[in-house]
Amino acid sequence: MLEQLIVSLMGRCGPFRICFHVSLLVACLAFVPWPVLASERGDAVVLDMAAAFKKGDRKRLTQLLPQARGHMLEPWAAYWELRARLDEASHSEIRDFLNRYPNTYQEDRLRNDWLLLLGSRRDWTTLAGEHPHYRMRDDRELQCYVLLVDFLEQGPKAPADLPDEVRRLWLSQREADEGCALAADRLYDAKKISTLSVWRKARLAAEHNRPRSARQAVNIVAPDALNGLQEAFGQPAKFLAQRIAAPQKTRQELVVIALIRIATSEPDVAAKLLTSKWTPYLTIEERNWVWGAIGRQSAMRLDDDALSHFGKVTKEQDLNDDMLGWKVRAALRAGDSPRWTAVESAIGAMSAEARRDPTWVYWLARAQMARHKNNPKLRQEALALLEGIAGVKGFYEQLAMEELGRKITAPPKPEPPSTVELDSMRQNPSLKRALYAIQMGLRTEGVREWNYATNLVNAQGQSGRMSDRDLLAAATLACEQQVWDRCINTSDRTREAIDFDLLFPMPHKDAVLQRTRDIGLDPAYVYGLIRQESRFVMDARSGVGASGLMQVMPATARWTARKIGMNNFTPEQITQRDVNIAIGTGYLKLVLDNFEGSMPLAAAAYNAGPSRSRKWRQGPTLEGAVWAENVPFHETRDYVKKVLSNATNYAAVITGEPQSLKARLGMVGPRDASAVADNTDLP
Repeated sequence: MLEQLIVSLMGRCGPFRICFHVSLLVACLAFVPWPVLASERGDAVVLDMAAAFKKGDRKRLTQLLPQARGHMLEPWAAYWELRARLDEASHSEIRDFLNRYPNTYQEDRLRNDWLLLLGSRRDWTTLAGEHPHYRMRDDRELQCYVLLVDFLEQGPKAPADLPDEVRRLWLSQREADEGCALAADRLYDAKKISTLSVWRKARLAAEHNRPRSARQAVNIVAPDALNGLQEAFGQPAKFLAQRIAAPQKTRQELVVIALIRIATSEPDVAAKLLTSKWTPYLTIEERNWVWGAIGRQSAMRLDDDALSHFGKVTKEQDLNDDMLGWKVRAALRAGDSPRWTAVESAIGAMSAEARRDPTWVYWLARAQMARHKNNPKLRQEALALLEGIAGVKGFYEQLAMEELGRKITAPPKPEPPSTVELDSMRQNPSLKRALYAIQMGLRTEGVREWNYATNLVNAQGQSGRMSDRDLLAAATLACEQQVWDRCINTSDRTREAIDFDLLFPMPHKDAVLQRTRDIGLDPAYVYGLIRQESRFVMDARSGVGASGLMQVMPATARWTARKIGMNNFTPEQITQRDVNIAIGTGYLKLVLDNFEGSMPLAAAAYNAGPSRSRKWRQGPTLEGAVWAENVPFHETRDYVKKVLSNATNYAAVITGEPQSLKARLGMVGPRDASAVADNTDLP
């Protein structure tokens, strides 16, 4: 093949100078091993195809595909080429692809895409025939299509819980999609989904500012009201001012939507409108829902009257789980003695699925222990709830351990994977492709294939979950390759065996420990934060521009560099390991000192900005867990809890001593008057 390349190059020579340079290039190529040359050329082709796929360049993909044949990532190349023209591909082409790449992520991914296309085309027969072969089963829109097919085929004999499942999927969809909306529409026509359920979908869309979802829902129950919906959604105050109160279902629901829209920005105004005018004209359920929306928004603003708004609700079962969750948070925030009765009743009104969440298991147990101190039976029930979630993996799991009187320690290390177990993972085709893709820079594709392999394909390459031993071996392989995020995520899915070396690795240990010693920062806290920020991916970059191990924003990096005396800093240096660690830890130390050493406040400030953390600390002094649970932003709330949980486990690893998450959380409240002045210079 090398000789053919030389002949081809020489045959294209024209002027002498061009021939000379071609000859020199050929002479150099002669010393490069052909497999290496071919591999690098194949990598370039695959990267070119990845770029063409993102651009939607069908012609380029088709041109390049023959050159990707035989490459490690050929299944990806073939997937991109066919996916880009899936709407035009024949069924035989699609089936040829599925047969050519059996038991791969790409096969299942394309089948998912094809099934959605079949649903949009109403090709129910082909969809029903192909769906049993689909393994991932994680696409909610597709689930709705399949449920609709079942309903159309079986009619009255369809499972009794089918409408409930469609309703659950539809209400949980964040954005509008055709599959669930179509299923809801057909079931509504068949009187299997109630009018109220459809209006509740519209209400949720109004609360979360999703006009397309609201239109989809209203179009099912009241298509003539779409113009009114547009005004109620976009100009709610004007809509309410022009409406004459009258007991008519569609008009009432549009009033509810308008009140919800006002509540999203001005909950007190919505409360006044509901009290002063609209209460007599709404049903009890409608009033309860609006009060729930007002209470939720007030609780998210950390308003003192949030719990009083929730108190206007006469039947908590009329609220959804999100509203009830915010009622619990508002009750917990109600000063030194949380209103445990409200906590207990709100959690009791949640769905069975929500009540299984460790968050609400923990707080229900705390409420029962506080309220029923003299009732041995109920106290034992509370202890049983805590015992059911207690463990080292998770924020509330750790807090449950401490409520039971146990400290957090690193569990005994399981037996390491054997050579045979490791070799099995090294030879796993999906894992090999995943690692190769990540090493090439195709991290998204590599992560997806890795997750597929470790979730849905067992060690023998057959459909089925990996065992704990297999997961530990796969995680060990990822750690050996320094693909830390897959090492962590894979080991986190073991059910019995827990290996802290894999779950809480310490890359760059010497650099991190030295730096934290130099500036007086807890290394466990730093590792807990890095693990959450980047999973130790050196080139990680967020959607807002944060970079590197500690995900530092450019403006923050420049400010911190000046503060810590790092001269001649340039923004491109932030991806360098030592620079990123120096600036990230330097900023974290400044933030931590500014918040009097409070780890929860500093973590929230690192994620959402110091100004927000300052605002959120105002009000009553709270135990750290209560404060963290009341952080208004879901992302930051989750972040704070995970950073503190991580830090507790890292401390157990680093010190070898039992640890307390509660001690790290401490108490959180307004700045003490005697504290050092607030450094408002923090970016």
